[in-house]
Amino acid sequence: MNQKRKIRILVAKPGLDGHDRGARIIARTYRDAGFEVVYSGLHQTPEEVVQAAIQEDVDMIGLSSLAGAHMYLFPRVVELLHEKGADDIVVCGGGIFPEEDIPKLKKAGIKELFTPGTPLDKVVKWVEENVKPRG
Repeated sequence: MNQKRKIRILVAKPGLDGHDRGARIIARTYRDAGFEVVYSGLHQTPEEVVQAAIQEDVDMIGLSSLAGAHMYLFPRVVELLHEKGADDIVVCGGGIFPEEDIPKLKKAGIKELFTPGTPLDKVVKWVEENVKPRG
């Protein structure tokens, strides 16, 4: 049986943001789409997020932030992945971001950003088109 591995995604809530409804909805959406999903829970440091991503051998990290610390937390995750030699893990983000921050975050290595109101099927389609199993 030559079945390719499912895409593995870590959904993570870095920082002090305690609002996880959106993260839980996206985790369920990814699971329903056939991806394997690991949810880190609340209040993770960038170091904990990267450690979990490497331990769980994920293909993508989906970061969620509603508390305004995305300009530090999201690029820091990308930096740490680079330091650990895990640059091939795709990083995307979801949450509330000022429009002017989106190009800066993409320049820092965040592959895509999803804001409130993005249709869930569009998010799933983006993953299917842009993330491949690493293993």
